[in-house]
Amino acid sequence: MKQFAIGADIGGSHITCQLYDLESRELVEGTRARLAVDSHSSGESIIEVWTEAIRKSASGYDFNVLAGIGFAMPGPFDYHNGIAWFKGVGKYEALYGIDIRKEIHERFLVSEDFPVRFLNDASCFAIGESILGEASEYERFLAVTLGTGFGTTFILDHLPVAGIYGIPDDGFLYHIPFGDSIADDYFSTRWFQREYSLRLGKSIEGVKELAELAGIEGPEREIFRKFGRNLGTFLAPWLKSFEAGCLVAGGNISTSNVLFAGELDETLLKEGVKVKIIFSSLQEEAALSGSASLCVPDFYSRLVKDH
Repeated sequence: MKQFAIGADIGGSHITCQLYDLESRELVEGTRARLAVDSHSSGESIIEVWTEAIRKSASGYDFNVLAGIGFAMPGPFDYHNGIAWFKGVGKYEALYGIDIRKEIHERFLVSEDFPVRFLNDASCFAIGESILGEASEYERFLAVTLGTGFGTTFILDHLPVAGIYGIPDDGFLYHIPFGDSIADDYFSTRWFQREYSLRLGKSIEGVKELAELAGIEGPEREIFRKFGRNLGTFLAPWLKSFEAGCLVAGGNISTSNVLFAGELDETLLKEGVKVKIIFSSLQEEAALSGSASLCVPDFYSRLVKDH
């Protein structure tokens, strides 16, 4: 097996790439490249920035000696065939219908059998946590990403699973009904913005701004407490049916966990769920490691087989 692969994490406004050592299971220091991306620009310019970031990360390495490139990619996306279907999501819509794998092959002048693989970004984060994070000691766990959207991945023996233990066939929970809407509307930045506006009649740019305003008491702190209670109520039955050993949380909102972790834990206990709650210390590194791991032949064949 070739030793190094490139992990690429596609965000709404950036791309981060880094070389990953498939043998030692470590990211290679000094190879991280992070570039801003205008997700509303043309398809050509978006792919050009992605290409530049990959090239910077692999600087000094011949692509022929690499094991491949793995992308942690948001949806909607045809992960098996590498085709973008972004529509109605407010980002990367100029890529609609484009074969990203083919574009990468052509721009780097590599053969069609050079591995360029894709998986949902939340799933790559979860895989990375199962390899490098505190959750690595657990055979099964639920990973959630809390940010501009609500990502979920059920992990069993390092692999995302779906359609068993009552898990939806697509493996995701963002579309599951909750409150007066769906989970994605409650466990994302949008909820905090809406709740703040309803309570105080003001607007905030994001959760980080709200966290800076939150004291020990007051409406700002209560918003976080309510978030923790809601999250615990929603996740409890899924954690229970899956018999998860732990819950891993990542994403921008998770970095403010001190403001809602207590309520989350308390609510889970009230619902009869006692699991270890891990707030990721890896964050983006987990997504990079998980995406690069797609280039491990045996691992990817198991992943494709199970999906």
